[in-house]
Amino acid sequence: MANKNTTSEKILEKRLSSEVKRLGGWAIKLPAYLVRGLPDRLILMPRGRAYFAEIKTTGEGLTPVQKLIRSRIEALGFTVYAIDSNEALSLTLKEIEYLNADILC
Repeated sequence: MANKNTTSEKILEKRLSSEVKRLGGWAIKLPAYLVRGLPDRLILMPRGRAYFAEIKTTGEGLTPVQKLIRSRIEALGFTVYAIDSNEALSLTLKEIEYLNADILC
């Protein structure tokens, strides 16, 4: 039986997509067959801002290949969020909203 504080990957992905849309962006599902370890979502925001998100069920960590791909993406200057709870998702959304507020003024 799952812990009551556990949130599934599916629920987190759905919430991420709807909240990014509310902020004027688009959270595109990236097909897993393209690159092993590629984050689950590419988040595109107005005026060319892009972020990546790896969504995990609460308590699950990144696999070694996901950590490697994350470091390669971050080395290119992109942000990769690892989201495994509603709290982590809320913090991610607040940061994205903050980072994009300067371009909306």
